[in-house]
Amino acid sequence: MATALEKPTVTVESAPAPPPRKGFRAYWHLYAAISPFYLLFICFGLVPVGFSLYLSFHRWDGLGPMEWAGLSQYQYLLGDGDFWSSIGNTIVIWALATFPMIFLAMATAVLLNSAVRFKNAYRFAYFLPNVTSVVAIAIIFGSVFSTNFGLVNALLQAVGLDQVAWLNTPWGIKVAVATLMTWQWTGYNAIIFLAGLQTIPGELYEAARMDGAGPVQTFFRITLPMMRPVLLFVLVISTVTGLQSFSEPQVLLQNTSNDSTFSGGPGHAGRTMVLYFFQQTFDNNDFGYGAAVAWGIFLVVVLFSIINWRLVQRRGED
Repeated sequence: MATALEKPTVTVESAPAPPPRKGFRAYWHLYAAISPFYLLFICFGLVPVGFSLYLSFHRWDGLGPMEWAGLSQYQYLLGDGDFWSSIGNTIVIWALATFPMIFLAMATAVLLNSAVRFKNAYRFAYFLPNVTSVVAIAIIFGSVFSTNFGLVNALLQAVGLDQVAWLNTPWGIKVAVATLMTWQWTGYNAIIFLAGLQTIPGELYEAARMDGAGPVQTFFRITLPMMRPVLLFVLVISTVTGLQSFSEPQVLLQNTSNDSTFSGGPGHAGRTMVLYFFQQTFDNNDFGYGAAVAWGIFLVVVLFSIINWRLVQRRGED
């Protein structure tokens, strides 16, 4: 009689037990190492932002007791002609400064990328305006755009044109402030564009040359599409910084009007949104309304940043 085959036994090894969870006490030294950043952020970032939002619903002169105002500050802000005028001034100055700056920065980056000798010297020279004091730059540009002794008017007279009162006319003020901002930020953005250009593979350009593409076609078919993320970054950063311009018009125009150092020159032509915020807060001692203006500025900056981002993204999809 044949013996039945015995079923082999299978030994199942038990899975290793998960390591015990360690609580906060096991990593307290790591949390303590990174805590200074968060403590400083809470004290000097989160708390002031929260307090400014709270303050925007009150009337306060900075010394006396606060008075609850509700949404009246924002209702007045929506109908404040001076605030809307400051928005218009800011947008015009931003447009006059940003688009020429991006064009010049891109052209400078392309030239720097093709340069063979003295690359580091060129990069330092173009980046130098960004690390120079804004106050010093504004003082120099105040002399350059001076009506009687300015360099710009001297050049206009040399070619037979009349003088322009740059710092006393609405469009002259805007052009002067925009020129200052363009000169200050062109080199900085050129360095960013240069970093983006150096990430484009050289094989793409070699293939384009083999296909008979010229420099212009290569730029618009290869360079510009590959640089779209960098261009989006530069455009958003330029929007945020340009719409919050303060030091440039304040220092450049502080001696052109007897009204206030934050008035933005004759006719308030150079009064940007941030200058208007300082005027309401520190000249009028209306801290509650100044906080409402600050939040209005925040919404305008966010809105324009989203618009710019959407425009660049849509062109990329097309």
